[in-house]
Amino acid sequence: MLPVPAGVPTVGLTTLGYALLGVALGTCSGLTPGLHANNFALLLASVVPVLPGPTVALGAAMLAAGVVHTFLDVVPALALGVPDPATAAVTLPGHRLVLDGRGREALRLSALGSGLAVVVALVVAVPVTRAVETVYPTLRRHLPVLLAAVGTFLVGTEPTWRRRFGAVATLGVAAGLGWLVLDLEPTGPVAAGGVLAPLFAGLFGAPVLIEALSGRGVPPQADPTVTLDRRTVLGTATAGAGAGALVGYLPGVSAAVGTVLVLPAVPGRSGARGFLVASSGASTANTVFALFALLALGTPRTGVMVAMERADTVASAGVLLGTVCLAAAVGFALVVSVGDAYLRTVGRLDYGRVCLATGGLLAGLAYLFAGSLGLAVFALAAVVGLLPPALGVRRVHLMAVLAPPIVL
Repeated sequence: MLPVPAGVPTVGLTTLGYALLGVALGTCSGLTPGLHANNFALLLASVVPVLPGPTVALGAAMLAAGVVHTFLDVVPALALGVPDPATAAVTLPGHRLVLDGRGREALRLSALGSGLAVVVALVVAVPVTRAVETVYPTLRRHLPVLLAAVGTFLVGTEPTWRRRFGAVATLGVAAGLGWLVLDLEPTGPVAAGGVLAPLFAGLFGAPVLIEALSGRGVPPQADPTVTLDRRTVLGTATAGAGAGALVGYLPGVSAAVGTVLVLPAVPGRSGARGFLVASSGASTANTVFALFALLALGTPRTGVMVAMERADTVASAGVLLGTVCLAAAVGFALVVSVGDAYLRTVGRLDYGRVCLATGGLLAGLAYLFAGSLGLAVFALAAVVGLLPPALGVRRVHLMAVLAPPIVL
């Protein structure tokens, strides 16, 4: 065993070790479709009494897992569920790039969006949090009205009246699904799940895979050159950080919803590339702002923050912010190094079998985290998740599933 250098605190080395453990767990969760860092965080929270070392080290592990996951979850999202080119108009923006042979560029755009958004979020998080502290009581009292305004804006951004009516129908059905299942308390073999895991796997995972069964899989991918200019990348990443702030402080607003809200403020038309940069940035910046929301307001906004609060691991802001920087740097490198190989590997496999195997994995995770009831929720959510492409509207309207407990 190597000797510990003089002057290096043992606690610091322990915390670093736990942070690297979190990086490894976030890598596994990010590259596994249907698995989220929240599940790892809740597992860690359940075993905190028997783990050695300071609790802040465990918090570093949870936080690192969450940050790395937000970088890497784009990899299976791009490689799996690629539809037939004929349906590209109503599919996910990242899949359109993959169909055009620009998947490697998409990976780098996502990494840039996440990395730049972390930098922006760390710079502005303190003043933004202070501002939110001032207005938060008012926002909380008027939250139903605010969420209604968000829903109205999302509907209004659909290009035709037919699609707007489809968006209203999707919002209503998703909200009804949330009212039906969110109060359920299923139990599964692993006590770290709950209903959200099968719910979101059904809404956003299974329908994409079902549509992809008739697709041709991942086509050959061209060079990784990023075709967006630097100013546009920086502008859309900053917009993503702004969306991350909305998600971090307001319950019921997802990264995709926040991106739709802020992206019109970005000058120019960046299309699918801009949305990918901004949505990736929103997802990662959300973790930073959610951390500040927990530290300043005592309100956990993500599963990782819930687990950290439950395990009483929010002890040192400096250590946690250092963990964010470490995890972001590693996550950025992993997207580029692992993502290309992931795309190549999936592209060589029988794509129908890949989709079926991935669907089986999602169903297995639904059972693992929520038992038989989880499978029922997964199946029902999958049916609802097929509604947006059938109506030709964006899948983001499905996030209304989270509205009922917030409004009621």
